Amino acid sequence: MKSVFKGLMLAAGLAMAGLAPAAAQPAATGGGAAGAPTEAAAIGNSANVTERAPDVAPAAPGAATADSVPLTAHPVIGQPTDRLMSIQPQVTKNGERAMGFHNNILLPLIVVICLFVLALLVWVAIRYRQAANPVPSKTSHNTMIEVVWTLAPVLILVAIAVPSIGLLSAQFKPAPAGAVTLKAIGNQWYWSYQYPDHGGIEITANMLKERSEVAPGERFRTDADGPRLLATDNRVVLPVGVPIRLITTANDVIHSWAMPAFWIKLDAVPGRLNETSFTIEKPGVYYGQCSELCGARHAFMPITVEAVSPAQFAAWIREKGGSMPGAGQPSSAAIPQPGADNSASAAAEAAAADNLTGPTENATVEPATSPQGATANPGGTGDSGR
Repeated sequence: MKSVFKGLMLAAGLAMAGLAPAAAQPAATGGGAAGAPTEAAAIGNSANVTERAPDVAPAAPGAATADSVPLTAHPVIGQPTDRLMSIQPQVTKNGERAMGFHNNILLPLIVVICLFVLALLVWVAIRYRQAANPVPSKTSHNTMIEVVWTLAPVLILVAIAVPSIGLLSAQFKPAPAGAVTLKAIGNQWYWSYQYPDHGGIEITANMLKERSEVAPGERFRTDADGPRLLATDNRVVLPVGVPIRLITTANDVIHSWAMPAFWIKLDAVPGRLNETSFTIEKPGVYYGQCSELCGARHAFMPITVEAVSPAQFAAWIREKGGSMPGAGQPSSAAIPQPGADNSASAAAEAAAADNLTGPTENATVEPATSPQGATANPGGTGDSGR
């Protein structure tokens, strides 16, 4: 009996030993949300942060190819969902704060006010109906009622205003020195992005069409890319756990960069730079859209953000030909306006002109001399100098 028991114990021990590496594997990957704060030191450009190469080079994210997609979206997370009767789950501190404000203050307050008004209407309809009140009252003023219905709305607005102003201030808090700068440029009808702190990387994101809408051999949307009308051919890649400095502008008309899961909606206005900041807390794929009516194809300007670990972001930057900022360098790269003399489009136009006509040479032209006097009256040679 003892030998049988020992044999069972030995088999159980071997089975547990065989399962131990598999159970420990998720904690070693470092790609989840729990690993994001630890890896945050691998990216950024604050004084105490330097680039750190990962032990194993991760797959570079971003471009959605026909063969493989780096990350796939999960239902409800970062995308609209059928029959969802709430705000999308938030993955930023401001988003969580706003969702708590909505669920804990606004929604209960709205429910109480609606129920009170409904009860008041029912009571008035029953108490003051013609059968129960054949002779209506001629009272025109009631001081107590007027004081109450004046003070109550004021108190309600104050209760809403205090947390609302704090949330608004937090949304536009300047990004810290070690933030990753992302410049989003709206165009009719697509988005282009620049990473000024990382070697000026620039990508363009267009909506992926359906299989029936493209020619044979062209790229089309698959379920791995994301929902219909929201998947893009190039994804914006951002690190998890690192502050993001978002700057928006536009080349033509007013657009709006909106990402519900980040609690971000920032207008992109031609000739103007708008700025906000946020920090993504969970890796994943998140979808948004242009939320400003910008023309006939306004509904076909999706936004796809792929949030990855800082090590993966650094690998993606290197794959795109960029470079990680050095330690101690603040996120203060010059962000020129579209069409400015030092903008990328102006530089490209100048380079194209130089290729066609050669560089422009400034030459000093001698002004023509005239014997005519200062009075502009015609004169002969004897009048030169008058």
